Amino acid sequence: MMKTINHFDNKLIIKVLNSGGLVIFPCETVYGVAVDALNKNAVKKLNDYKKRPLGKPYAIMVSDQKMAKEYVDLNNTATNLYQEFLPGPVTIVSKGKGKVANGIESESGTLGVRIPDYKELLKVIKEFGHPIVATSANASYQKRPYKIADIMDNISSKQKGLIDLVIDVGELPHNEPSTVIDTTFDEPTILRQGEVKLKDTNEVLSRSEESTQNIGKELWQKYEKFCGIRPIVFALEGEMGAGKTQFTKGLARAMGIHEEITSPTYNLLLEYEDKLTHIDAWRFKSEEDLNSLGFVKLLENKNMVLSVEWADRIIETIKKYRDQAVIVWVKIEYLPTDNFRLISWGNF
Repeated sequence: MMKTINHFDNKLIIKVLNSGGLVIFPCETVYGVAVDALNKNAVKKLNDYKKRPLGKPYAIMVSDQKMAKEYVDLNNTATNLYQEFLPGPVTIVSKGKGKVANGIESESGTLGVRIPDYKELLKVIKEFGHPIVATSANASYQKRPYKIADIMDNISSKQKGLIDLVIDVGELPHNEPSTVIDTTFDEPTILRQGEVKLKDTNEVLSRSEESTQNIGKELWQKYEKFCGIRPIVFALEGEMGAGKTQFTKGLARAMGIHEEITSPTYNLLLEYEDKLTHIDAWRFKSEEDLNSLGFVKLLENKNMVLSVEWADRIIETIKKYRDQAVIVWVKIEYLPTDNFRLISWGNF
């Protein structure tokens, strides 16, 4: 049966972890969910809670760099990042040593490691003596969990039944999730952009369609606070097949839209549940082409979200509405050498 406490009771937390239990906990980013990283049954339980398919990796949390070195190989790039950013809201991906339970490391053998900047949590991990598997406590594509209600209001009874312990310290500051940096390439590569940046630009690498969808989700969660105040326009730039529609699929899932998202190439405009309007501007030659679809009327709805593919063809037209709407420019570049995508974004 689920037990709730309002402080860190290390003896109780470690007892639950040792028994293969699942713990909801606070940290400096959002509420997370954790299990013993060396217990394969606990990891299976975590997969059931997150409704996560096998093969999708997790990150671990450790108490210090010394513990990290037991589970990953730290190259010079990783070591420098640890010294500069950890403890803190950064997850550093390195080559794993295969010492954690199956299903945590990626299929290519990499492993993300976090040292949280949260004193009570660090003490628990240190006393526990080895890593915990940690991920955000929300269901996939649901709102970021800054308070326990954000979790409980969006999971099933079955998922609630898997939780053994909740540490509820009230509403957390609305900080970004951790920045994820892969150090297994020649240069450090951003896989998820949080508060910490390596460059002045917002730029992440997508390795798959699922990753591109996830970036759509992440950007929605960054900007959803404006929904109801001003309409939001995601202006998408990218060549054919770059992933503009995949980005929109992730955006829609995060918004709670259950309809299947398809490319609006032939229709030019598709609407979903009066929440999302998906526009293809490939054939547009002038402002009149956009306005003929009722673009101005759509922007009168402060709850409306628009995803505009091939937005670079009508960039000057879209710029005219930057005082009326929140406009997020998203550039998706196809990298043919690796079949990856480089996704960057910013506001007008």
